[in-house]
Amino acid sequence: MAKLSITRRLIVSVILAQVVLTLAVVALATYLTEKQLRDSFDAALHGRVMSVAALVRYSEDNSPKLFFDSSLVPPPLDRKHPDLYQIMGADGEVIGKSPNWDPDFRTPSSDRRIYWTVPYHEDQYRVVHLNNIPVLDREGPETATPPTLTVIYAASTEEIRERVWAAAIVTCLGSLALLAISTAISVWTVRRGLSPLAALASSAGRVSVNNWKLDAPPQARETQELVPLTDAMDGMLATLQHAFTSQREFLANAAHELKTPIAVLKSTLQLLLQQPRSAEEYRAHLEGALDDLARLEALTHSMLRLARAEQSQTTKRVTDLPLVDLANSCEQSAERLKPVSDSRSVRIDIRPNGPAKIHADPEDLELVWNNLFENAVRYSPAGSAVLVSISRSDHRARVDVEDRGPGIAEIDLQNIFNRFHRADASRSRDTGGYGLGLAIVKAMVEAYGGTISAESSVGRGTKMSVSLPINT
Repeated sequence: MAKLSITRRLIVSVILAQVVLTLAVVALATYLTEKQLRDSFDAALHGRVMSVAALVRYSEDNSPKLFFDSSLVPPPLDRKHPDLYQIMGADGEVIGKSPNWDPDFRTPSSDRRIYWTVPYHEDQYRVVHLNNIPVLDREGPETATPPTLTVIYAASTEEIRERVWAAAIVTCLGSLALLAISTAISVWTVRRGLSPLAALASSAGRVSVNNWKLDAPPQARETQELVPLTDAMDGMLATLQHAFTSQREFLANAAHELKTPIAVLKSTLQLLLQQPRSAEEYRAHLEGALDDLARLEALTHSMLRLARAEQSQTTKRVTDLPLVDLANSCEQSAERLKPVSDSRSVRIDIRPNGPAKIHADPEDLELVWNNLFENAVRYSPAGSAVLVSISRSDHRARVDVEDRGPGIAEIDLQNIFNRFHRADASRSRDTGGYGLGLAIVKAMVEAYGGTISAESSVGRGTKMSVSLPINT
């Protein structure tokens, strides 16, 4: 498939616009030239009519009879083509006419216009028809009704047409020269104007898994139209780099987490094979192997949940899910964790502040609350309470989970949602955690368009805040 070129399209568009402009200029100049010459020609025709009308005189015997003195007729307007004229009195009597007057010369007598153009002997003639022209000879007899004349005068317009063509050719040649100059300037301008885009594309082509820096040229960052694109590409590359780095860290951490239980399981089985053992010894070692397999299974399930949560961010349609009351969902999770909370003498206190319902999968919400509540219970001192507050503001619902545990250091607080991050590794081993719980919670909350944040103070407890949009 042929590739499209923005440069070529812009150049073609500019050239087409210049060509259209050139044709319009040539047409307008030709029209104005023709109109000006025609107006001048009509004025000359009018003057000729008055000139031949002035040659009509009374007879020398002082009678009302009129005659035409053809000896004083001026030369034709077009020296290559003779003029035609005819002079008639008020009664339609022909007083004078040109020697070459053709009886077949047709004039549209019904047309009320003064000037018009007619074909004659393969030429174009301009005709003027004037009525009621007074006789200018003042030496004639006095009459009750002064006689008037009707004059039809026609002259060839071939010279006008030649001048119009000459003007059109000159205008066209000049316009073509200007078109060539403007086209060259436009092509240079378009190529120079698009050079920052080409430089930006070249810089983008150098981005790889080993080089995530766009390194856009200064001309691209200084071009107003490219600044949003450059900023968007910087943001996109930063996000991709973070995702790529997180993925590599996830794989490394997952391999590290899987390595230990697999090595322990392998060594246990090897010890069993080294020498004969009693049934009790076999049972004890096999039970230890089953514990290691349970840890492997728990880790695998956590990794699958995290992958499913991250995948649901792009595939889940929230409005198609059922409407879930957050207070009921939190109460159900607290009820399921009651054996754990009772064993540690910690109470989960649910405090709803008005109704708050969202479209969500109940199992997803249960996974979120279970992780948050279990963490709060495990790190809360005996006899304390985990406070769960549910509220609604505008178009968002908020769930706050607050404990009175040892808190989290500020240096660790910003990393608690990262995969396999554990602020206290020894405590995580005691509780069986892998550092995936909060990462799963964050991915699940973001899948519903929500956010999660943490506030903590060492020695005073931790507060987890989940904000979810209410989709109606």
